Order: sequence, then C-alpha cells, then structure tokens
Amino acid sequence: MTLHREGKPTMAIAATVLAVVAVTLYIVNLPFWAKGFIFLPFLVLFLLVLWFFRVPARNLPPDGDIVIAPADGKIVVIEKTFEPEYFNDERIQVSVFMSPLNVHQNVYPVSGDVVYTKYHKGKYLVAWHPKSSTENERSTTVVKTGNGTEVLFRQIAGAVARRICFYSKPGDKATKGEEYGFIKFGSRVDIFLPVTAQILCKIGDKAVNKVTEIARI
Repeated sequence: MTLHREGKPTMAIAATVLAVVAVTLYIVNLPFWAKGFIFLPFLVLFLLVLWFFRVPARNLPPDGDIVIAPADGKIVVIEKTFEPEYFNDERIQVSVFMSPLNVHQNVYPVSGDVVYTKYHKGKYLVAWHPKSSTENERSTTVVKTGNGTEVLFRQIAGAVARRICFYSKPGDKATKGEEYGFIKFGSRVDIFLPVTAQILCKIGDKAVNKVTEIARI
C-alpha cells in the first residue's frame, strides 16, 4: 500500500499539528494520563488522514469486454437514463457511492482512446441528490474501446468533497485499471453504458476498483 500524491499537503499539515501537540504536551506539566487523553484525538485524526489517502496494491485486470468498477464504494444506482452532455440519448447508468472511508483513487473502467474530457464547476449537494449529477462539481471522461464502444464515466463531488482531480485529456491512451483521477473526501462516480450492455452487478454490491465487474459490453 502507498499514499496518494494528492494527499501530500493535507498529510503534511496533519503531521505538523500532531508534532506541535506532542512537543507542547511534553513541555507542559500535566499528569501522564491527561497528556494521553489530549494527544489521542490528534493521533486518531492523523491516522484517519493517512487511511483516507491510501492506495492499496492491486493487480491490473485483463483487457476484454468487461467494464470494471472505477472506484471503491457501494453500487447505489442501476437504471436507464438520458445522458445529455455527450451522448444525448438513453444509456444505462451505474453509480458508485464513495464514503470518506473508501479508497478514493479512481481508475479507468475500460481500455481505449480518451475522446472527450470536461470539467464543470458546480454546487456541493449530497452525492445521492437527484440533481448532483448535473449541478455539482464534476468531471466527465469518455473512452472509446477497441471495438468502437464508448463508455462515459463522471466524477461527482458531494457535500463533503471539495476537490475533484482528473488527469485525462483527449488523445490519451486509457488502460483498464490505471489511475485517471482522485476525489477528496467522499462523493460518487457514474458510469454510462450502452443499453445493450449486460449488467453484472446489483444495487447494494460493494465495489472495488480494478476488481469488481460492472458490465459486459
């Protein structure tokens, strides 16, 4: 397991605060139990920050017609819906909700050519709000696979998330399972698939990036 580069500023601040508290408690004249009582919450907070920015070691999945989960979390939506930004037609939407305790690295769900990317500023409605996919801060990426199928996936900020990071641009080569982005402090990722896709997951399933099979296209 490694720690994500997007967490360096936050981890540095957390480490500095922890060090200042430790030094201060060492200097002041307090009973040992009192020092421990004060220090413990700061230590727990520091460990939570490290936990949030963790990137587990996982093998890249094989190429093929399987769409994998782009994020860790819980499958909360599987439905036919109209996709207005790129396709302008009906697609199957699969949504993965990410809690603050999930791994927040986002990976390509398919391999192919990146043909479209766009970042949208927006609100910070709770991630399960019906309008969050069109009104919240978000990024959209479309990859065209080797058989010509296009898959759209969208990072959506939530009420807690305050920064979406994505590294794709048109012309890039996407490799299934490789990182394409990161969302800080909880949100969700939507995947838009052809209506002919065979869905391999169900609502309530636990999604694991690089591992969970979402659909066959």
